[in-house]
Amino acid sequence: MYEIEFTSEAIEDLKLFRKSEQQTIISGIDTQLKYEPTVETRNRFPMRPNDVAEWELRIGKYRVFYNVETLVKIVSIEAVGLKIGDRLFVRG
Repeated sequence: MYEIEFTSEAIEDLKLFRKSEQQTIISGIDTQLKYEPTVETRNRFPMRPNDVAEWELRIGKYRVFYNVETLVKIVSIEAVGLKIGDRLFVRG
């Protein structure tokens, strides 16, 4: 089982959402990333090289960007955003 950690930036991202949205996002993170965060699925996949994160998780219209430390079994949530159409909003 992997430990889930949030960066301070990701916590700030979550604060911008309503409480019900926060619960949906956190529940999705727990369900999808606690046991096999590096197994590719329809909603969980590696990203092209970038400065934010190595992996993306889709939870409905929300996007969670994360990195995985496999040796110490830690998933680090780097950013949380909202996808509307073809636009992604992170931190506003």
